[in-house]
Amino acid sequence: MSSDKLRLQTQAIHSGVKPSDKRENSSAIYLNSSFNFACAEDAEAVFLNEKEAYLYSRFSNPNTDELASKMAQLEGAEHAICVASGMSSVFNSLMAFLSTGDHIVSAQNIFGNSLNIINEFLPKWGIEYTLASVEELHRPELLIKENTKVLFLETPSNPSLRLFDIEAIGKVCREKNVIFIVDNCFATPYGQQPIKFGADLVIHSATKFIDGQGRVLGGIIAGKKELVDQCYNLLRRTGPSLSPFNAHLLSKSIETLGIRMQAHSSSAVVLAERIENHPKIKNVLYPGLPSHPDHHIFKKQMQSGGALVAFEIRGNKADAMKLINSLNLYRITANLGDSRSIITHPASTTHSKLNTEELLAAGIGEGLLRISVGLEHVEDLWDDLKQGLDKL
Repeated sequence: MSSDKLRLQTQAIHSGVKPSDKRENSSAIYLNSSFNFACAEDAEAVFLNEKEAYLYSRFSNPNTDELASKMAQLEGAEHAICVASGMSSVFNSLMAFLSTGDHIVSAQNIFGNSLNIINEFLPKWGIEYTLASVEELHRPELLIKENTKVLFLETPSNPSLRLFDIEAIGKVCREKNVIFIVDNCFATPYGQQPIKFGADLVIHSATKFIDGQGRVLGGIIAGKKELVDQCYNLLRRTGPSLSPFNAHLLSKSIETLGIRMQAHSSSAVVLAERIENHPKIKNVLYPGLPSHPDHHIFKKQMQSGGALVAFEIRGNKADAMKLINSLNLYRITANLGDSRSIITHPASTTHSKLNTEELLAAGIGEGLLRISVGLEHVEDLWDDLKQGLDKL
């Protein structure tokens, strides 16, 4: 059967590199920095790109190739590369295309460090930026200038879980010759495949759901080969490399991605519904809820609501901290996408470098909390959260 006819869960298990002559059932780990050549002429041919062969693990290794191949297949992409972390995927995918005098349009409700790259570092290199609201990105053609090179967003966004119409934005980007980059970390390929709706590149913090167990760092850039090749060229020269060991763990984790995301999502929607009905809650944002402002987009482009639930309590920062500290099962840690449930107060952690105006623009109030729903039993998670909410 052709691999493109297989469903995601089957692809996740059967895609990747073929076994070596040792006939291993599970891929070997290639923990070596370099690879030998048969002769001097062979080495010259590889360095001149006249012959393909593994050369140096900074940019070519069987384990990173396997992971990239799997992610490309799951995302429906022509090609993919691996980088050292999620932030490496953000920075690499932007800087491979942006030069002095260029302009980037970005959603303003994105991860704090991604925002810092755009509004702090890019201007140092003479790159202009426009940060747009969800409403403004309904008309992206009004934001694009003659020198606009890239449009970047997350959907669902971090941490407010707003959605963007990938197909509509992608159509405008094609018409305006703008590279459209989508961070698909929260949804994963199980939840949506942005390339099918018009994205040029998809990036991931593989540290999150791709690993799923809070063990290793990693990043992915997937999409059109001609664009991914430019990202690869930057990777090769600058070295934000993913280790073969991390690539091996991530590749094995992908085999359970579908079943994990199904479990995460089924528990998340139950929690979101119950949180929404609690009297101490002001607002809940979960794409799968009919009350979500972008639920119509969810129905159009997502197969799953994902594992993240954002909600705003009726209270201030002190109340939010009180709730967090009253919980027993939810970890307080700088991560998400773990088998263990995690609770975060974005205003004081992931987005703490933003000023008051930027926080409000990103939809982050002092009472906003974000849960990454783990793989524990949903009734235990609700019992713990309810006892904390009841104390507010």
